[in-house]
Amino acid sequence: MVSIRAKIKSRLEKFLEVDTSGYRRTILCIFIKVKKATIDELHEMLTSKYNVSRNTVASMVGYIHSKLGILRAHKESYKTPMVYFLREEYVDLLMKIVTSPKAPTEFTT
Repeated sequence: MVSIRAKIKSRLEKFLEVDTSGYRRTILCIFIKVKKATIDELHEMLTSKYNVSRNTVASMVGYIHSKLGILRAHKESYKTPMVYFLREEYVDLLMKIVTSPKAPTEFTT
């Protein structure tokens, strides 16, 4: 039987294979550095390097949260924005994949 970590690794690799613009890898690098962020914070960080809409960022983070399973989400109340946290048990796996030889330059703040 295939472990959950192996499934997540496979999904991450497929997720990054189709990353022609570099947005996906950059979002993952941001999560490695900051550990938690809202959509607005991620959008602000990405617009310094790319011309990307807030909806695009929200869509990617939603996909990472729901399909890849490496993020936790927390909402304090209905008035506050959703905060996404990188799950600690996948930090090492994510770092290994993001910094692989085919990885472009890492996001710097």
